[in-house]
Amino acid sequence: MLKIKDILKEIELYAPLPLQEGFDNAGLQVGDVNQYATGALLCLDVTEEVIDEAIDRECNLIISHHPLAFKPFKSLTGSTYIERCLIKACKHDLVIYAAHTNLDNAVGGVNYRLAELIGLRNVRILSPQKDALLKLVTFVPDAYAEMTRNALFNAGAGCIGDYDACSYNIQGEGTFRAGADCHPFCGEIGELHMEKETRIEMILPAFKKMAVTRALLSVHPYEEPVVDFYPLANTWEQAGSGVVGELPEEENELDFLLRIKELFDVGCVKHSRFTGRPIREVAICGGSGAFLIKDAIAYGADVFLTGEAKYNDFYDVEDRILLAVIGHYESEICTKDIFYNIISKKFPTFALHLSNVSANPVKYL
Repeated sequence: MLKIKDILKEIELYAPLPLQEGFDNAGLQVGDVNQYATGALLCLDVTEEVIDEAIDRECNLIISHHPLAFKPFKSLTGSTYIERCLIKACKHDLVIYAAHTNLDNAVGGVNYRLAELIGLRNVRILSPQKDALLKLVTFVPDAYAEMTRNALFNAGAGCIGDYDACSYNIQGEGTFRAGADCHPFCGEIGELHMEKETRIEMILPAFKKMAVTRALLSVHPYEEPVVDFYPLANTWEQAGSGVVGELPEEENELDFLLRIKELFDVGCVKHSRFTGRPIREVAICGGSGAFLIKDAIAYGADVFLTGEAKYNDFYDVEDRILLAVIGHYESEICTKDIFYNIISKKFPTFALHLSNVSANPVKYL
């Protein structure tokens, strides 16, 4: 039988937890992941009604986009809906898991799904993550170079864009002298030794440093392998906030907003005043994405679509870009489908259920 931890592993392969923002609390919220999975309920927010729905459907796993618990607890008394949800989950041996900003920041995540629904082409990250990459440099005997490269590739190093197995290799000679207590792979104790070696360089995400280091040590023949990690100032184009893409054909502003309103079935679309320019380049950030307005303007997008914005944001854009706001819940409800696709692809016969509970706290007259 399938264990809950096996399901969550697939989510984290798609949207690794280290991609989440510092304020976030994505990941396991409550429960024992080592129990066998009876079914999973997929939702945007966890409420008491969602907990009851999971129990009724005999699901012992709830996967949500928004974390139930953002802040630490000093007590669980049931005084809030969050505490009542956690208490009921514990009583019924439920596991609650959240993939939040890690799913927002992942390629193929929330914003990519929104871009797909709108019909954008050439979609790419709007604000790539910074200080997220390292360059690894190591030196191995020539005969071990291929084995070492493969181990590093398998651990997640050497990916650049859609290319993998990327490395740079230089052959040269290394020298060393083994001390009295050493057990050298080659050379004699106390004698200067010269070995033909390959210098291997490759890039990796910083959060994979530990896994890559373990992989290197597992195959490197030297007693004291040399490995250097250099921080890179490059942006990481495979992770970050928001996306930008192109419409197949230009649309006027009103037609675009009316299409968005119908497409996402929203109560209303709030927007800044029309700029009078046609729309071709579209920037998107689901949820609270107003922090990316300047990035969208700097990119040259014609419209910025998000879930939430402040009053002054509609003033601040002036005529530089059209700002369109469709609601936080409405801009992220697609996360249920993302979870479904990830899990069903790996476990096609596992019982998955999309929550029927409308947990949107915002109502429209």
